[in-house]
Parts: sequence; structure tokens; C-alpha cells
Amino acid sequence: MASHLVTGNGYGFAVVSPEVGAVTKFYAHPYSFVAPDPQKPLSEGIETTNFITSIGWTNPAGPQNGSYYVEDSHVIAIHSYRGDLMAFMPFGFGHPALILLSVPANSDERLQVRWAHDVDSEKEIEFAGAMGSSSGRVLHFSGVQESLLLVPLESVRHETKKQPLSGSRYWALISIGPGEDTQGVFSEFNQWRNGLTPNSMAKRETQQLERWRVKPAVHFASEEEQHLWRQSEVMLRMAQSREPNREGRHGNGLIVAALPDGVFFTPWVRDMAWATVALARMGHREEARAAVLAYFNAKPTGRMRAETGGADYQISVVRYFGNGEEEPFFTQEGSTNIEFDDWGEALWVLGEYLKRYDDSDLLQAETYRGNLYESARDFVMKPLLANTEPYGGGLIVAADTSIWEERQRDKKHFAFSTAAAIFGLREFADVAMRAGDEKTRSEVLGKADALQKGFDAAFIRGGHLRGTLEQGVKNDIDGALIPIINFGVVKDPTIIRDTVERMKLLKVVSGGYRRVRGTYTDPAIYEYWYEQEEFLFVDLSLAELYRRLGKTGEADAILARIVKKAAADHDIIPEMYVAVPCKLFPGKVGDPTGALPMVGYGAGAFVLHVMERERWRAAGGK
Repeated sequence: MASHLVTGNGYGFAVVSPEVGAVTKFYAHPYSFVAPDPQKPLSEGIETTNFITSIGWTNPAGPQNGSYYVEDSHVIAIHSYRGDLMAFMPFGFGHPALILLSVPANSDERLQVRWAHDVDSEKEIEFAGAMGSSSGRVLHFSGVQESLLLVPLESVRHETKKQPLSGSRYWALISIGPGEDTQGVFSEFNQWRNGLTPNSMAKRETQQLERWRVKPAVHFASEEEQHLWRQSEVMLRMAQSREPNREGRHGNGLIVAALPDGVFFTPWVRDMAWATVALARMGHREEARAAVLAYFNAKPTGRMRAETGGADYQISVVRYFGNGEEEPFFTQEGSTNIEFDDWGEALWVLGEYLKRYDDSDLLQAETYRGNLYESARDFVMKPLLANTEPYGGGLIVAADTSIWEERQRDKKHFAFSTAAAIFGLREFADVAMRAGDEKTRSEVLGKADALQKGFDAAFIRGGHLRGTLEQGVKNDIDGALIPIINFGVVKDPTIIRDTVERMKLLKVVSGGYRRVRGTYTDPAIYEYWYEQEEFLFVDLSLAELYRRLGKTGEADAILARIVKKAAADHDIIPEMYVAVPCKLFPGKVGDPTGALPMVGYGAGAFVLHVMERERWRAAGGK
């Protein structure tokens, strides 16, 4: 069961289906939902425009010879007995643009497009520039804000009105936003093209990508692992929005949790945290800095003050719409969510970036709520502390829905949320020292110590580390306990060994581990199935803990299995593997499923694990 391939340039996405050998989606933005729907406040929001249902050959039926990423890039090659097709969205061009290069197997073959919307009108457009004159066609669609500029990259022949792509082998499809200057975009495209032939454009794209890469500071266990690293590096880049901030749109730098194989390619705070730290540690400073700034420029936020003790806050309690507005709910639950761990993870990201780069200017950068340091202090750190409560002579974070996004009606005191507050505040203490704010540094360290005391009392009981303060089989053993240990919040070797031993309760037939022991009994509920599948973030977290415990063989086996399975699936890391086949998660046991390609909890978690392995080896581990 092969995953779909995705290309993107930070302004939009396109999707290729290997099964049919065609491009099946072309999105006008790099996220699934543009903004909230004022008519349906608890809906997913206003969906991003997709222009097509397919672009392929006249008759795509028949065996497909395969699709792949060219040189571990975002350039996709599609081979079939009808002909070859190449698709990519160029990073050097600041608009959603899909470049198509086709080589038909015979003279009868033509590119064929099926639009996702009815065409209302079309208009020819001419451009005369330094490289000579060129022409294009602008299509307007029924009920769609954006229009589409079609630019042939060679002379047009044998075109039919119903099939506008049939007259050329090479095309650029460019989304034009409402009010945008079409002629100006056309001019920008011609400048970017710089007179190159279509094949030279594709070659330039892969060459520029190679120059963007950072030389890995790790030793790879195999060629397959190296390819997965390179492809994961590109996945992280594709997932970040490059749309400039402007009135009504403040999402520049946000990173979606997954690339589009469905509609849930949305920026989640915590998934973005893992992606950002991966970019920072790899050496991609520009992208990591843009992501940090995105946390502090996204707006409007602070929508759930009634549920946060009246505290105003900057970092979303769940995720964002593409335009940067807070989306404080996960609507498959049908209600709002509060996830306090997001605030601790955002502070962790800020600290990690500043440890890697001595960027004193960042703390003084002007953001939505003042300079970045003051915003982090007053609208992340302070609201986090305001949502703690006494326990066991210390503090714990208030009840929330935490890392696994429980239903709000089932909110609990989660170990992960208090742990995230501990490691986030400890990171922020160093940030405060950089800012010369000794008073805040001292306060933060004191609160972190109080949270550690409360954590130990609340979540280490009867010799076991537990996922919630409240009793219950579901979180008694919890995959989220493993990253808590990896972050150093739990240090007792006896408790750590016991937690690792109890992880066998989460082992599934596909070979890895699920998140929790699901307690839903109704198969009509999404979580009933979701909580039975293997979750790769848990697998990678456990591999890291094995490595810390000196169990390198077990750690290597987990990683090698993920690498091997990704190598057989275009070097894509999914959210999950099928453990219990069902309608929601079809396929054979062990097939990739869920959101894919996964970004923060996929490519990012993989990169961070490989770097942790390198750090461990350098410190004398095997």
C-alpha cells in the first residue's frame, strides 16, 4: 500500500497518486483550512481551494511503472506505459505554482486535466519582457476566490477547449489570489524562469535544493537511513508556510503537522515544536527562526480565556488556521480543547533555538504582543504558571486534554502537561538570563522546582509512573511517559525500568507500540480505532530511551524497522502503522496509515532520534 507523494514550496501543495500515475491535488495554500467559518464556529473552517481532481494522460488505465522523489527532493517523477510526467513546486518562486513536464510514449498521448470546479470564464493574457513575449490563460472557477494562470512552457499545438493542457508537454499552473496583479505574477514567473528550458528548470530546482541542505553532522547506519534523512529534511522544508504576513493573514513560518494526504494538513503547536527543534539542530537557522517568530506573530490568539483562569495568552491551546488565527479545538471531538503542554513546548523551542544560535536580536524582535522576550514572559510563561494548582507540597498543571488530545469533557491532570511545564520553564530560565531578567529567571527556576515536587507526588505512585493523576486503565501506562523520561523529568532508575517493562502492555501485533490502552467500546467512535493502531512517535521515543539505558540493540532494531518500511514507501514516515485493519485505517497489518507524510512526529522525530544517537555515541555509547 503506497503513500501519495507531495510537492510543495511553502505557498501551496500538490499531490501525486502512484496508483493512477497522476497529479490529483493542487492546493492554493500550504494548509488545509484558510480561516474559521463564521457560520459554523466548531467546523474545521473554510477549506483551502484545490483546483484539480487529476492531471495525467488521456487514458491512464493500465499498469503504472512507479513514482518517486528525484534525488530525495520535492521533484516527483511519474512513470507509466503511457508516458513520463514530472511535477514540482519551485521554492525560488514566491507563489503557489505547479510545474509539469511530460514525455508521452507516443504521438497520440496528451495531458488531460479534470478540474475540481466548473470553469466560469477564461481570458488570454500576454507578457512582453526582456526574454521575449509569452502568453498564458487565466481561468476563473465557480465559487472559488482564486483564479488559475496557465502558462505553456513551449509552443502550443493541437489544443482543445475542453482540455487546455493537451496542446503542450510543459506547463506552469499558478494560483492567483483575489485582488492579486495577474500581470505582475506573470512577470515574476518569467523572471524566475530566466529563459531556461523546462528540463533545465527541473535540474536547477534539485541543484538549488542541494545547496540549501546542511551537511549532516551524523554517521548513517545505511544508505537507506541516509536517503530517509535527506527526504525528511525536505519534508520539514515543504511543511513550513512562506506566505508573507499581511492584513488578515499572520501564518508565515507556521509548520503543518502532516503533508496533504487528506485534509488535515494543519499547524498543531506541539507537532510544530518537534519540527522546529529538528530544523534548528540540523542547522537550518532561517527556517527555525521563522517558526519561532510564527509562534509569536500568529493572531488573533487568547480566545479561550474563560477556560484558562482568565489569563490572556499568545500560544494556541491546540492549533491554528492557515491565516494564523487560533483554532482552539479538534473538531472530531465536537468541542473545544485546552492543551497546556503546548505552552511548555513553545518555551522549549525558544530555548533550543537560542542554545543553537546566539541570536540576541530575536528576543528584541517586534511581534504581535510587543518584543518577543516580553511576549514569551507575559503571554506564555505567566499564563502557564497561572494555570497550575497545589499538589503534594508543590504544583501541577491544571486539568486539560494534553498531548493525546482527549475529549474536553474527559479532561484530567496529565503527567505530560506538568512535565512539559517543567522542561519548558527550565529552558525559559536560560532565556531570561540572556535577556538580563534575573528576577524572572529566579522565579521560573523556583516554579520549575515546585512543579517537579508536585509531579513526583502526583504521578509517581506505588512504584509506578502514571499518565494521569486520576485513576484509570487508559493512561495508567501511557506512551507519553517515555518522552517525559527522555526530557529528564524522571531520573529514578527503578521507576524508569518499571515504565519500560510496562510498555509491553502497549505492544501491538504490527511490532511497535500504541499510545494508550484505549477504553472506547463503540466502534462508531473515531478514537475506538485510532487508539488501537501503532504510533511511530511512541516507537521513536522508546528507541531513544533504550539508547539512554544502554540497550543499543533494541534501539537500533526499532529505528532500522522504521527506516526499512519508509524505504519501501518513498521514504515517507507516517503517523501510524496498521495494527487493527478497519475502514478508517485500511490495509494489511504494518501498512502506513493515519496522517502521512507526518512532519513533526514523523520526519522531525526521526531526525532528532538520529542526532541523539550521534550525541550518545560521541559521549561514549555504542
